[in-house]
Amino acid sequence: MDERTKVLICLGAANAANCIPCFEHYFGKARAVGLTLEQIQEAVDLASQVKKGAHLAIRNRISELMGQEKEFSLPCDRQASKSCCG
Repeated sequence: MDERTKVLICLGAANAANCIPCFEHYFGKARAVGLTLEQIQEAVDLASQVKKGAHLAIRNRISELMGQEKEFSLPCDRQASKSCCG
């Protein structure tokens, strides 16, 4: 795997983990390996979508366990898989 791809993955993981120091570290590395702000933003947006899907999936499960009928729409195609974004 090339270095730019590794850094993009790390940026997405840092975003998903809410780790500001991690994101700052890998943001510097991203710029150093020549990634554009647009490429960085795309990685952040993808990670945010996955993170949102996971959050909504657990909210749906909690509602189900509590006998509530409220269901939150997931940002991905749930028909493709039992779990969101997987």
